[in-house]
Amino acid sequence: MKILFFTDTHIRGTNPRNRKDNFVDTLEKKLLEITEIIEKNNVDFVLHGGDLFDRPDISISIASRFLRILNNIKVPFYLISGNHDVYGHNPDTINRTILGLLSVLGVIRIINRGEKIILEKNNVKVQLTAQPYIYDIDSPKNLDYYIVKEIDPNVNYAIHMVHGMLLDKPFIKGIPYTLIDDIKDTLADITLCGHYHSGFKTVKIDNKYFINPGSVVRISNSLKEIERMPKVVLIELSNDINIKEVYLKSALPGEEVLDREEIEKNLYKNERIIEFKQSIDAALDFEKMDINEILIRVSNAEGVEEKVIKEALRRIANTHMKGISGE
Repeated sequence: MKILFFTDTHIRGTNPRNRKDNFVDTLEKKLLEITEIIEKNNVDFVLHGGDLFDRPDISISIASRFLRILNNIKVPFYLISGNHDVYGHNPDTINRTILGLLSVLGVIRIINRGEKIILEKNNVKVQLTAQPYIYDIDSPKNLDYYIVKEIDPNVNYAIHMVHGMLLDKPFIKGIPYTLIDDIKDTLADITLCGHYHSGFKTVKIDNKYFINPGSVVRISNSLKEIERMPKVVLIELSNDINIKEVYLKSALPGEEVLDREEIEKNLYKNERIIEFKQSIDAALDFEKMDINEILIRVSNAEGVEEKVIKEALRRIANTHMKGISGE
C-alpha cells in the first residue's frame, strides 16, 4: 500500500505580503506537481493534515480554480480540518465552509474525531483515525487527542492524523504545544501532523513514526522558512514501514520568493511594537483585539469552567461567521 501525505496548503486568492512571486500561481504549480507524484508513484491513498484553505469562506473563483486540480486526484483523498478551514476554531461549523462543500461534492473525505476508517490494498489493512483542530488541542490535559488507545485486531497498521502543535522539542514560552515525548505511548504506528509550518525531521521511537513534513507553502518570512524547502511524504506499507520525503521541484529557493528586506524592516518594527504593547497591556480592549487573539485568550483562561469556555467560543464562532458572511 502506498500513501501520500502533505499538509497546510492554505489555498487563498491574495498574495501574502512577504511573497515576491504570484502566490496563487505558485501554489497551483505545486498542487499540479503533487498530482503527478501521485500518478507516477501509483499512490493508493492521499492524506492531508489540515488547512487546505486559508480561510473558511474563500472565494468561489479561487475554490473553483483549485477544485479542478483536486478533482483530478483519482484515488481516495482523506483530510482533517485545520484552524483556517473552519469558523472560530470550531470543527462543528464545517458544513458552512468551502471545505464542507468539497466534502459534499465528494472531492475529499473529511475524517471526524472518533471515526475509524479501514484502508485496504494488496492484503494490507490500515486503521485511519484523526483529530481535527480544536481550540484546546494542545492543553496538557488533552493528550488523548494525539494518542490512539485501541486498534482493530484485523489491521496491519494504525495511522493517526492530527492538526495541532506537535513538536520534537520545546517551543516558545506562552504558545501551547505538545511534545512527541508526551505521546510516545500511542498505539499508532504512524502519527501524521500538520499546523506547525516548519515541520520537523521524522522521529522514530519504538518502531513508531511521528511525521510533519511542514507546510507546502511558505507564508512567513522567517529565516527558518527561507531555508526550508516544501516537501511531501510517501509512505509504503508492506511487511514493514518505508518513509520517503519528496521535495517539490516547483518550489523555488526561499530567497527567490520570500522578501528578505521585509525581515530587516521588521527587526526594528518589532522592537517598537513590543515597547508599545507593554505600555498598553493594562488597558487592552477585547473589541480592538484580533479574533484569533481573543480565541487563544479565552481557550487558555484559568479558573473558568469548561462549559463556560465552550459557550464563549461557540458565540465567538457564530459572531465570526456572521461578520464574514454579512448575515
